[in-house]
Amino acid sequence: MKKTWFTGQRFSEAKGESPLTEKTTQAMLAALKAVHSASAPADGDLEGLARQRQSQNVLGRLFSPQLGFTWEPFSLGEMPMAWARPECGHDRYHVVLYCHGGGYTSGNLGYARILASKLSQATGYDVLSFEYRLAPEHPYPAALEDALTAWNYLMELGYGARDVVLAGDSAGGNLALELVLSLKKAGRRLPGKLVLYSPWTDLSCSGASYSEHEQDDPILTRTYLESVRQAYAPQGDWEQPELSPLFADLSEFPPTLIQYGGHEILADDSTRLKKSLDQAGVPNVLQCWPNMWHVFPMFPLPQAQQAMERVALFVLTS
Repeated sequence: MKKTWFTGQRFSEAKGESPLTEKTTQAMLAALKAVHSASAPADGDLEGLARQRQSQNVLGRLFSPQLGFTWEPFSLGEMPMAWARPECGHDRYHVVLYCHGGGYTSGNLGYARILASKLSQATGYDVLSFEYRLAPEHPYPAALEDALTAWNYLMELGYGARDVVLAGDSAGGNLALELVLSLKKAGRRLPGKLVLYSPWTDLSCSGASYSEHEQDDPILTRTYLESVRQAYAPQGDWEQPELSPLFADLSEFPPTLIQYGGHEILADDSTRLKKSLDQAGVPNVLQCWPNMWHVFPMFPLPQAQQAMERVALFVLTS
């Protein structure tokens, strides 16, 4: 049967679900806002950044599902990693490699646990997360080198490249795209599919949504993004494809799913990525939830459940 790829989808508020109270919603937003604080890591505020990183472990415990998966931390050399494995419907022949977000300056296994566990439950696949080195202590290309190490580890375990779904949120979406570009440049086989949550694709911050949604976005600010990009690549030309995959040659990329919230300043990073994929002839699906924010599938929301169901449909459909 011929596969049909939808060019774009928008989803309204979930029906038939009890709406969250305003107090609960604001509490969740405050928690994620703390993770994405504009603590100016580029200015050397490492003490504040350390507190921010530690808070992500708490966030992971609060927002991760409590049942339906196992969490198995281990180390590969000096790099912390963890498997999220589903307790039911286990497919041992496919795997997800997940790149966590955090602006390249924060993020850890505790933070990764949230979406890794949800991906595991939704797909029935094992999900491998890895704690890549962070800026400003370890600027570009340290994170990409660690992503390549994680990829090579899966290949050594015997997975075929096409058996791997590569996923990432926010800066992790940037890292996932850069990993594919690196594999492509090396002439290596590429992952079977890409799943991106609110990916940061343009470090030059040139999209119109940066100003159009400045008052709507409850999570991110331009100040924060400019700070973390300076920490990640202090000498960077923000438009070079090695930093901003939006401007790269995306031909031969795997089928890609992009999900984002309509209220985020990174909205154009998703919509413009879709245009670039279209121009490269890459099958892709763009899904927008108009009233949602940055990486909303992390939260215990009806819309997040809907988003994960869409991910499962995309991943499990050949």
